[in-house]
Amino acid sequence: MSWHDDFDADEHGAHRRARTRVTGWGIVRIAAASAGIMLGAVALVIGAIVAVNVVGTATNPGGFAAPSADGSHVALPPTTTQPESEQLEDEALAEGDAATTEEPSGLTGSQDAPMEVVDAEWIAQVAEATGIPERALSAYALAHVQIALEEPECGLDWATIAAVGGIESGHGSNGAAVLDENGSARPPIIGPALDGDGVAAIADTDGGLLDGDTTWDRAVGPMQFIPSTWEKWAADANGDGAADPNQIDDAALATARYLCASGPMTDSEGWRAAVFSYNHDNDYVDEVATIALDYAASAR
Repeated sequence: MSWHDDFDADEHGAHRRARTRVTGWGIVRIAAASAGIMLGAVALVIGAIVAVNVVGTATNPGGFAAPSADGSHVALPPTTTQPESEQLEDEALAEGDAATTEEPSGLTGSQDAPMEVVDAEWIAQVAEATGIPERALSAYALAHVQIALEEPECGLDWATIAAVGGIESGHGSNGAAVLDENGSARPPIIGPALDGDGVAAIADTDGGLLDGDTTWDRAVGPMQFIPSTWEKWAADANGDGAADPNQIDDAALATARYLCASGPMTDSEGWRAAVFSYNHDNDYVDEVATIALDYAASAR
């Protein structure tokens, strides 16, 4: 096909207008007009880019290269020292409660007994403002206090821990579960079998000790730890001598330690990396950030 044959008809098959001869001055005029059009188009593109960036910076101060969401950075909850008599009474109750826990249990001992408790008035006020149940909020706040003592450079706060707990189990309320006074989920919260059907395939690692499944692993407790992860990060935050993934104080502190193991969470990059380590899904990270920021704003 020749050049003329190619352009004699338009895309609809209609014949094009006959071409006229163009003189030297005509070429100059055409070139000048084309240059003007091009300059105008470039100006419009530059103007659009500037406008979009101005608006974008107003809504996202970090710019478009910044992560789409960051976590919360709230103050440490106020604490009070628990009288020794009350602490001994609580430990006795916890031990009695642990003795009646139904299988699967798979608990391990620990030395993490806290000497302080979060101020009850603060718990009541923040629970009302955020909608987080008081017993769950107490666990998240206690984990914030404990991790601040252990790893002050981490920067993790209760609002982020609460956001994870809310997503993972509705603060210990998945299914028919409720948190009792001791903070234990009743009945225990056991996730679906990790058998590779729409989920990761993780063969049993604990002989069914924590999740009751001797074929596949299942996530356990309010913070949904799989048995192999709990084995590494198990914590005893309530000082009852047992590390129980179904007990929310223990699970929240284990979550805090797990998140802080990724490094400082004091900026958006570090915060997002830590939450991503908990669940390798950027949408999950964004959801945690949105909820955590909402909790932080409500608690002010």
